[in-house]
Amino acid sequence: MATSRRHFLHGAGAAGLGAAFAPAQTRVSANDRIRIATIGHGGMGSGDTRYARSVPGVELVAVCDLYDGRLEHARELYGKDLFTTRDYREVLARKDIDAVIIATPDHWHSRISCDALAAGKDVYCEKPMVQQPAQGQDVVAAQASSGRIFQVGSQYVSSLVYQKARDLIKAGAVGQLNMVEAWLDRNTAIGAWEYSIPPDASPATVDWDRFLGNAPKVPFEAVRFFRWRNYRAYGTGVAGDLFVHLLSGLHFATGSLGPNRVYASGGLRYWKDGRDVPDVLLATLDYPEQPSHPAFTLALRVNLKSSMPQEQFGFRFIGSEGIITTGYNDLTLTSTPPERDPGYTIETFSKALQAEFLKQYREKYPPVKPSAEGMRPDREERYISPRGFDAHREHHRVFYEAVRSRKRPIEDAVFGLRAAGPALLSNTSYFERRICHWDAEKMQAA
Repeated sequence: MATSRRHFLHGAGAAGLGAAFAPAQTRVSANDRIRIATIGHGGMGSGDTRYARSVPGVELVAVCDLYDGRLEHARELYGKDLFTTRDYREVLARKDIDAVIIATPDHWHSRISCDALAAGKDVYCEKPMVQQPAQGQDVVAAQASSGRIFQVGSQYVSSLVYQKARDLIKAGAVGQLNMVEAWLDRNTAIGAWEYSIPPDASPATVDWDRFLGNAPKVPFEAVRFFRWRNYRAYGTGVAGDLFVHLLSGLHFATGSLGPNRVYASGGLRYWKDGRDVPDVLLATLDYPEQPSHPAFTLALRVNLKSSMPQEQFGFRFIGSEGIITTGYNDLTLTSTPPERDPGYTIETFSKALQAEFLKQYREKYPPVKPSAEGMRPDREERYISPRGFDAHREHHRVFYEAVRSRKRPIEDAVFGLRAAGPALLSNTSYFERRICHWDAEKMQAA
């Protein structure tokens, strides 16, 4: 009978993050404060702002957004003296701002990131780092030339779960990794980006022209502004919003640089509300052999109208001797040692060859008398995050620690592009109905 063991994820395999989770004992002096601004104060931007302000020594001094209602709300939350603007360039021009959070629609990520780095600001940019893979090289170059800190906002890189998965895979707990399954499903209107539209939404309260930027010029539509994730012109669909999360966690856990082939299929099955991106997307990505791992295949799935709540999010790292299954805050390792006796199929051999085969086979695999000791020791171990641990909060702590230490974080522009590039090629594959190729070393479509 399989045994089940529960462990907290702050054990030896996760000592670094476990120790970092402990409450800070040092005080931040007044001259050590990090003054930040948020560019894009919608759902993710406002959440990122709250997490940032929970880090000791971080002070919010400015908010930029293109909807007046969000600017008003920011002043309600953080004081009437908070600097607010529709123009992000006014934020970047301020000498008293050390770092910025970029949580705009995806089609503005690369432009504002490059401008912020050139202005000498450290940058926390929401995923995906870019809207198109080709934009990634500009951000990588901007980080390198500026010498500033840049971190992408995919929190699974700071999760204890994926640090533990990395340690177990590296230790050979599943044998040879050969396949990974990953999924991130939703079953609610809000989860499918049906965000609320304020009653006062109009060209007077929304800076529509600035929102469009380089996107096609179209008349004002509130639904496009407040539900921009549903449109290719401004967002990246489930590939950029959700696949990139999964690839970030996978690359961190396996140490992979990325796949070399991407193929995606799916369709718009349920949310026929005017959006032009699929609500069901499946992708197969082939990962070649790399120094950190053998070749394996990744199967990705997102369904924005799923009725399987028990499998809303997770990974299965499938190896020759076990499986690691992850959730948001837990990990289960199921170990199955390889068979001692592989068996044989000799029924179609002649009697003489059967006898010769069996003689050689029994020399190599001597018969073992069945016994309780000889039963295969299948084993299951479960690891759970410590109570109160929040990967979002940890990810922000990691960023501001990097701002202070000037040491580049793991999820920098290079890591961000290696996750975003193949994720976004899933869109290319889907819309163009073809297999796409990716050069993970050069970080470009091949």
